[in-house]
Amino acid sequence: MSPLCPLLLALALAAAPGAHAACPVPADLKHADGTRTCAKLYEKSDPYYDNCCRGPVLSVEPGADLPFLPSGWANSASSLVVAQRCELTVWSLSGKRGKTRKFFAGTYPRLEEYRRGIFGDWSNSISGLYCKCN
Repeated sequence: MSPLCPLLLALALAAAPGAHAACPVPADLKHADGTRTCAKLYEKSDPYYDNCCRGPVLSVEPGADLPFLPSGWANSASSLVVAQRCELTVWSLSGKRGKTRKFFAGTYPRLEEYRRGIFGDWSNSISGLYCKCN
């Protein structure tokens, strides 16, 4: 086997869309009828990006204002994707209290990579949210 084969395989995987994570791209956040979804929160995250954005999913519609997340979702989101031209504001405590952060259009497969204060991160820390789209 040529020493170039592993290098070519690595380059092919790097160039393939979606090769690094199971997360959808922001442009794909739509319903079957073509209407837009503002964001999706996922319960599963993993040190391997290929295993992120899995498990139960909470779809958030444009204009959704949820000071209290649905049963079982408070402090359980580990990955999220925000649609194009949308913005997701999250709070660390229910009732829109505590620390806050805005996530703009993009894919966030590992929320533990986003700081929440000095010692915390946003994985399993979202208790309220507001999502808007232009």
